[in-house]
Amino acid sequence: MKKPWGGRFSKKTHPLVERFTESVSFDRELARQDVRGSVAHAEMLCECGIITSSECRRITSALKGILRDIEAGSFQFHVALEDVHMNIEAELVRRIGQLGRKLHTARSRNDQVSVDMRLWVCEQIDAVQGLARSLQAELVCRADEHRKTLCPGFTHMQFAQPTLLAQYLLAYVEMLQRDCACLSDCRKRTAVSTLGACALAGTSLPIDPGVVARKLGLAKAFANSVDAVSDRDFAIEFVSDLALLAAHLSRLAEDWIIWSSPAVGYLGLDEAFCTGSSIMPQKKNPDVLELVRGKAGRVYGNLVTLLTMLKGLPLAYNRDMQEDKPPLFDSALGVRACLAVLAPLVKTARFDVERMARDCEAGFADATAVAEYLVRKGLPFREAHEVVGRIVADCIGKGRERIGDATLEDLVRFSKSIDADVFDVLGGSACVRSYRSAGSSGYASVRRQVTRWKRRLSRMGQLGD
Repeated sequence: MKKPWGGRFSKKTHPLVERFTESVSFDRELARQDVRGSVAHAEMLCECGIITSSECRRITSALKGILRDIEAGSFQFHVALEDVHMNIEAELVRRIGQLGRKLHTARSRNDQVSVDMRLWVCEQIDAVQGLARSLQAELVCRADEHRKTLCPGFTHMQFAQPTLLAQYLLAYVEMLQRDCACLSDCRKRTAVSTLGACALAGTSLPIDPGVVARKLGLAKAFANSVDAVSDRDFAIEFVSDLALLAAHLSRLAEDWIIWSSPAVGYLGLDEAFCTGSSIMPQKKNPDVLELVRGKAGRVYGNLVTLLTMLKGLPLAYNRDMQEDKPPLFDSALGVRACLAVLAPLVKTARFDVERMARDCEAGFADATAVAEYLVRKGLPFREAHEVVGRIVADCIGKGRERIGDATLEDLVRFSKSIDADVFDVLGGSACVRSYRSAGSSGYASVRRQVTRWKRRLSRMGQLGD
């Protein structure tokens, strides 16, 4: 096939080079965005008097027809035409003749691929945020259901303090909220039209890049043509945001893998979201959660790939930048898949409320409550901490599993500030009742958090009134 840049060459491209340099096998993902950009570009050329209204109508009509064929799966891509842009342009020329060659006036593939990617990233951000909101909604619903369910809190994988299951679930809602905020910020910087920057220096033709930006629904046009075609910061920022989101999903997956193990037994996963073993008939494996955890590593690797690709790359456009698309596409696909499968998994999971409540009484998890009880009695916290530490050591030495198993006489030996009301602060439910600081795991605080999130997600259309 004739190359669009073939005028300077006397030899045909070696078949190995064609296969080595092609990108249409993966950048066809940008076909819809490429057509959108091309339609906007043609309309701008018309408004600026570079092509006529009739020519614009014929070009845009043919482009939309090509897109219909692509979406229907009947369009044939050719490796010899290198990329999605040249495949679409070649088909345009085939359909409307020489007029199709006018479309590439005042643009290069350099600014063309940039705007295509920006449009794609903006759409992906919207999709990822929508899926994240759905997962938030499921977590909030479960939190509402378990506002009074006791749950042991852990630090260092050891029993720490009694908390509420709702508080734990809402922690992930907060993480996802930060992820959505980061993605919104990324979208602001991504929504820039780069068409009109051309190869790197702009053009002598009387174009108006701002027209293209408006037609594409982007916030503004580029400010510097060299930067416009060289910039992949938006792609790196997007994948960076996805990496952090994937980290949050991986932490949730790890928690639930541990919780669903027979040794812990806090969580029962629905069988529809588990798989079995090819040799052990009894197995019910949390493979979905393990894959969520594993896919986070791929997103991290993709981020490093993009950063390494850009490192030391001279201005302006270089062919290295062709390699930005596979890690970009893979990251978005992976995170979207994780979000999509986690929402119904969260919805159908079942918690062993009794087991969790029982463990809130274990491991001296109410020790901090006793220390704070002593603070209210007038002891400095460090002294109170030491007193309770000695009480715990004494209990362990006597084979007692809880502070509450000790008698008042035993406890008074460690501090004269201890009275019979110390037993009012012992136990999981008493600890949770005592939490009163803002954002804490107290019953009232959690109720307010759930209410706030239900209202917030309702305004977003994610929850019913």
